[in-house]
Amino acid sequence: MKRTHNNGELRLSHVGQEVTLIGWVSKRRNLGSLVFIDLRDRSGLVQLTFDETMADSVKEVRNEYILQVTGIVAAKDVPNPKLATGEVEVRVSEVKIVNSAETTPIMIADETDALEDTRLKYRYLDIRRETIQKNLILRHQVCMVVRNFLSSLGFIEVETPILCKSTPEGARDYLVPSRISKGKFYALPQSPQIYKQLLMVGGMEKYFQIARCFRDEDLRADRQPEFTQIDIEMSFIDEEDIWGVVESLMKEVFFKVKGIELDSFLRIPYTECMSKYGSDKPDLRFDLPLQDASKVFANTTFGVFQSVLENKGIVNALVVENGADKFSRKDLDKLQEFVKIYGAKALANLKYTGEWSGSIAKVVSEEEKAALISELGVKEGDIVFFVADKKKVAQTALGALRSKLGKDLGLIDENKYSFLWVTNFPMFEYVEEENRYVAAHHPFTSPNLEDVDKLMTDQENCYSRAYDLVLNGYELLSGSIRIHDQKLQEKVFEAIGMTMEEAHEKFGFFIDAFRYGTPPHGGVGIGLERLIMILTGTDNIRDVVAFPKTASASDLMSEAPNLVDEKQLRELSIKIVE
Repeated sequence: MKRTHNNGELRLSHVGQEVTLIGWVSKRRNLGSLVFIDLRDRSGLVQLTFDETMADSVKEVRNEYILQVTGIVAAKDVPNPKLATGEVEVRVSEVKIVNSAETTPIMIADETDALEDTRLKYRYLDIRRETIQKNLILRHQVCMVVRNFLSSLGFIEVETPILCKSTPEGARDYLVPSRISKGKFYALPQSPQIYKQLLMVGGMEKYFQIARCFRDEDLRADRQPEFTQIDIEMSFIDEEDIWGVVESLMKEVFFKVKGIELDSFLRIPYTECMSKYGSDKPDLRFDLPLQDASKVFANTTFGVFQSVLENKGIVNALVVENGADKFSRKDLDKLQEFVKIYGAKALANLKYTGEWSGSIAKVVSEEEKAALISELGVKEGDIVFFVADKKKVAQTALGALRSKLGKDLGLIDENKYSFLWVTNFPMFEYVEEENRYVAAHHPFTSPNLEDVDKLMTDQENCYSRAYDLVLNGYELLSGSIRIHDQKLQEKVFEAIGMTMEEAHEKFGFFIDAFRYGTPPHGGVGIGLERLIMILTGTDNIRDVVAFPKTASASDLMSEAPNLVDEKQLRELSIKIVE
C-alpha cells in the first residue's frame, strides 16, 4: 500500500502538501455535512476532514477500520494542544476502505477499562494501544543502545544453545523430551551461565548476548517464566572492571533513551545492607533506615525483648519522623498482621509526643526511653516500630515494613533513580529441608580469597565475590567473579555436599574444560524486562512484554500450555498418568 507520510509526523510545515496516509480509525465524529475521523498508525494520529462531497464515502466506517486516504494538509482553525499533530488536519479528496473491523472486545485507548485477562486474550488488539507500543519501542531502543555500546568496547555477541542439559541448581528447569533419544530430555536454559564461562575458556575474552532464559517458578508482578537477560562476561578482570562497564552502560542507556544523566552508584556490603535496610534490594529513593536497638534494651525487664536477646536475637527499630499522628489503631493492627507475613511474631510501637504512648509504653523504663532519644535520635512527633526476633527475621520483617511505609507515606521521590551495588554476598545458604548448605548464588561463584579456608569449617561466615545491582528497590542484575581454579571448584562442590562423581554427572564437560587453562573471569546478567519496567514507570512486567504469560504461566491468547495428540506422545515415548 502506498503512503507518502506517517500519520503522526504531519506539522504546519506540511500545510498545502498533498499526502497519502493509511491507518486505523481511532475515532469518528459525524457533524452532519462534515465527518471527522482520527486516523492512527504507529507514529501517532491525525485528524481527517470529509466535507459534504466525501461524507457518504465513509458513512459505514467504524472504529478500527483501515483506510487509505489522499488529501491536502491544512491548518486547523482551532488547534488541539494535546496532540503532536494538533495544529493540522487532512482534507480528504480520495478514500479507500482497505479493511473493515468488528466491534473490538477491548477499547483501543490508553485508559482502557478492560480487565487484564481480557487484554491478554486479545493481546494483538492491546498492542495497538499507544502505551504498549511505546513500551515495546523503548525496549527496542534500549537493546540497540546495549548492542552498540558493548560492541564499541570490543564485546562480541554470541548466541548460546536453547536446548541444553538439565543442571538442577536453582529454579526448576523446563524440560523438552527428545524424540530421537527415547526417555531423555533437554532443558531450556535458566541462563547461559555455563556456556558464557566456556566462551571465556575458549578465549573470547569479551562476550555479550541479549539472551532468552526460562525458569519454571512461581510468578509475580516482576517475573515471567520466559524472560530476557543482557548477559555479559569478561576475562582477565576483577570486580572493578565489571562494575565500570555496567555503570557506563547504564549511563549510556539512561542518557540515550531518557535524556537523564545518572549520579554515582553507591556500594554497600550485603551484611551492612541487611542491617541498615532489612533487604538486599533496598529502595534508596527515601531515607528510612533500620536501627539496632538491642543495646538500648540490654538490661530490659520487658519479658519479650529480654527472652529474644537471651536467645541471641535482636531488637530492630524503625523511626518514622513526624509519624506519631499518622497511624490509627486500625492502621497499627494492619501493620501488625503485615510483619507476620515475614515471620515476625509481633510489631511493637512507641509514639513520642512529649509523652510516651503505644503498645509497649508501660513496660519500657524511663532510662530506656531516654536512650531511644539519645541513641536512635527519636524526636517529638515520631513513632518507633520494633521487631524483636532472630536477626534474619527481624531485619527482613522490618525491611518489608520500611518498603511499605515508603509507599504508603509518600516518601519516595518518583523522579529519582538510585543505583546501589550490593557486594560480598554469603557464599552459602542453609536449607533446613535438606539439612545442608547450598550455593547462595551458583556453585561457580568464587569465594573471597580470605574465606577459602572457611569453606569446610565455617560456611555460615563464608562470603563470596558475588554482587547485585539494585535500582529503586528492584534487583536489576546479579553477577560474580567466577572460580577459574579446578582445585578450588572441587572444594566448593565438596562444601555443598556434592561428590566429584555427582559433579561430573551434572557438569562433566564444564569441569573438564578447567583442565586446559581457564582465565580469571566474571560477569553479570541484567534483567531486561525489569530495566524497561523502571524506564517506563510501570510496576507490571506484562506491560513491557509483547506476548506475556499470566500469573499461572498461561498464554490466554494462544491457549498455551495445551494438550497434544496421542501420536505426538507415542513418538516421544511419553504417557500421561492421571
